[in-house]
Amino acid sequence: MTMFNVNIRKYEMRNKLFELYRPKQLAEFLEFNKANPDESFVYVLQHPPRNINILTASDYGYLVICLPENSQMLFSPQPFIHKMRKNLQDFKETDYILCSGDPAIIGLSTAIVSDITQGRFNLLKWDRQETRYYPLNFNLFEKGIDDDRNQF
Repeated sequence: MTMFNVNIRKYEMRNKLFELYRPKQLAEFLEFNKANPDESFVYVLQHPPRNINILTASDYGYLVICLPENSQMLFSPQPFIHKMRKNLQDFKETDYILCSGDPAIIGLSTAIVSDITQGRFNLLKWDRQETRYYPLNFNLFEKGIDDDRNQF
């Protein structure tokens, strides 16, 4: 296999996405993640509506969709907490969260990821004007200086 073929194969795989709510794809993801521990992943919290294209987020890692499109957290959050802990258990500091869907699921998921990574995680933010994703890096426990040069 030539280097050109290897690069094409990597590009084709990078466009692959894993839907964790589908048992076969969950097993495929777990196997892939185990075999490729240095790869980065973009955890898409909810499957976006069909008219929204998120494939450019794959520039930051393999797309991993945690929940189907119409998932909502209604009266009892416990099932979602359990499901999202399971879906996000392998999240690494080099991975990203693409916030999409129910704001309660976004808040819960970022709290879970923060717990896993001791407050260090990345988000992808969509910029409508530039029509692209921008990475945001967080370290919740880092002391620093705010924009007004006040220490905190």
